Amino acid sequence: MITFVLALVALVVGFVLYGTLVERVFGINPKAETPAITKNDGVDFVPMSGWRVFLVQFLNIAGLGPIFGAIMGIFFGPAAFLWIVFGTIFAGGVHDYLSGMLSLRKGGASLPEIVGSELGTGIRVFMRVLSLVLLLLLTTTFLSGPATLLQGLAPLGTMPFQGRLLPIAWVLIIFAYYALATVLPVDKLIGRFYPVFGAMLLFMGVGIMIVMLGWHGSEMPELTDGLYNRKADGLPIFPMMFVSIACGAISGFHGTQSPIMSRCLTNERQGRWVFYGAMVAEGILALIWAAAAGTFFAVPEEGLYGIDGLQAFAAQHKGENIAALVVDVVSRSWLGTVGGILAIIGVIAAPVTSGDTALRSARLIVADFLHIDQKPKMKRLAIALPLFACVFGMVFVNFDIVWRYFSWTNQTLAMFTLWAGIVWLYKNHKSQITNLQYIHGYLIALIPALFMTMVSVSYILIAPEGFHLPETYRWIGYAVAGVVTVALLALFARWTCKK
Repeated sequence: MITFVLALVALVVGFVLYGTLVERVFGINPKAETPAITKNDGVDFVPMSGWRVFLVQFLNIAGLGPIFGAIMGIFFGPAAFLWIVFGTIFAGGVHDYLSGMLSLRKGGASLPEIVGSELGTGIRVFMRVLSLVLLLLLTTTFLSGPATLLQGLAPLGTMPFQGRLLPIAWVLIIFAYYALATVLPVDKLIGRFYPVFGAMLLFMGVGIMIVMLGWHGSEMPELTDGLYNRKADGLPIFPMMFVSIACGAISGFHGTQSPIMSRCLTNERQGRWVFYGAMVAEGILALIWAAAAGTFFAVPEEGLYGIDGLQAFAAQHKGENIAALVVDVVSRSWLGTVGGILAIIGVIAAPVTSGDTALRSARLIVADFLHIDQKPKMKRLAIALPLFACVFGMVFVNFDIVWRYFSWTNQTLAMFTLWAGIVWLYKNHKSQITNLQYIHGYLIALIPALFMTMVSVSYILIAPEGFHLPETYRWIGYAVAGVVTVALLALFARWTCKK
């Protein structure tokens, strides 16, 4: 319990102290008119209150990632707590703030246009492709997961596919909703109902935390238990854990969502609460679910408690969606029937509402690079329909495969976003922190960018879905990742010398 409480306090303190530092480094202008005012079109650029934008941003980014990712991350052991805390404060919060505020400064531009304007035309094209791939993978993931959970609550029509029963009825229902949320004005569905779902997700997390703090079935994982790898599959903590816990620490997907809300902010002062604050709230949610999964399961007759009990539970349900089962079992047991259903609905609402905004973001990315006005409804549909077809086709791909490729694409996108933030901070001479001390402001983005470069490159070389280097040759993956990281740092240093 000590580790959990200290981690929770660290996240709150990190928002207050480091979040303020990041805001000062960026240099806000509270008197500047935002795109929501200057470009108000009643569809995507719509002024909304700060608290409403915060809850929508939180719900948009808090899909399955901070819950499912945190549950899968705790399998590695208590080291997961460290990544959630330090990743959220020094990487995820910085990433989300920069992507949101740069979009706001660039007239509500989508992520590929933001990154491309700083890193060049070639990277812009690459980011357009990578962002669309990520968003389509994520929408597919956030369609399959909720459909499976809803099928457990209210069984409807299914169809056999590749040895599993696909909940096709719920897939079609959620898909129809996605279509509406993608093309309707942002204040009709998203701005009106998402704050309610966001509050529900927060209620679920708080409820789980309160019961967990009084739970006597098993001790919470503690850092004093050791930081060694608890996973039995032989895959290393680095980089595997840092990709598994994606949205709960840093996520490139967030950078695609921030521009949606940057088009609704009415003052730059709201940026720290909406972008950095929503990331911290998501980190807290991830922390709660990592602790809950590592605490709940116990097999006393076999002497298995905590993470060992979770490993035993996973072994009994091999081949199933373990994270979804954990959410179901923990919610029903700790919150009772009614509370459990509310909690599960909260878990369903989060990915569904992230899936539709992922499609909306994909529509905006295509519209931005094709320069298609999105005020006419038929022009919105012209872009959305091909995207719908791609997502529906990928529903029939195995969930685990889609999730793994999404995770790597997600972290790679975050890496490029951070590098774009570094260049912008350097070009805009953001170096004054206080009246007494000067440091290079771009370091707030440079340090996490270097780390995420190491993670992304080494992951694709070591992971089973990548080049899958055997254990004997994993050093090659780390060496290549190190070379790439140093090379990017050298390129940046050379560029600064020219400047």
